[in-house]
Amino acid sequence: MGCLLIAAFCFLASACGVRFDMQDQPRYKAYKKSEFFNDNRASRNLPDGTVARGFLKDNKALHTGKIDNPDMNAQVETTTTSTGNTLITSFPNAIDEFPVPVTKELVDRGQDRYNIYCIVCHGPVGSGDGMIVRRGFPQPPTYHDDRLRNAPVGHFFDVMTNGWGRMNSYSDKLSAADRWAVVAYIRALQVSQNPEETLRMNSNGNTNTAAPAAPGSANANSHGGER
Repeated sequence: MGCLLIAAFCFLASACGVRFDMQDQPRYKAYKKSEFFNDNRASRNLPDGTVARGFLKDNKALHTGKIDNPDMNAQVETTTTSTGNTLITSFPNAIDEFPVPVTKELVDRGQDRYNIYCIVCHGPVGSGDGMIVRRGFPQPPTYHDDRLRNAPVGHFFDVMTNGWGRMNSYSDKLSAADRWAVVAYIRALQVSQNPEETLRMNSNGNTNTAAPAAPGSANANSHGGER
């Protein structure tokens, strides 16, 4: 009998209890009216200086490929091809060394991303002979002419980030880390098509974090627009 009374008491106590489920908590829906705040808006502005997690981007070189305090009025050198295209030959604000360690893992990751996003235009070795080019689309420049062999690594990162000519931005597909990985793989492609540079690196043990020297120049093709 005592057990039944205890059970009945517990049942009645639970039935009378106050529930504070998260789904029932006091809250405002987005854009609804609020009597609590002076402006009567439930949605609040972010506090000054708020940065979303993962979006601090305090390392300018890592996230932009550019030097600190770039000179926006810096003179840019250009040249005109036989077909009338204007090519940029100097990149005054781009960094010339990788802001991340260049490892085999980085290059392998770059190869993986390159084969997904870049090979269709730029081709297997970066000569600008990808499959869509063979189907009639405009040919991108080869990575193996003097201009791009000597271009700083920050230039390639900037192109992937912001787009260039007919090439759209790939920042929505490639994270900053993956963009640097692709740049590392582009450098590997440039070395692979330059036997003299490969021999020089093997003899010096150079990791080649900057631009490889070019023994000769090939004709550069343009995506269109100023390059």
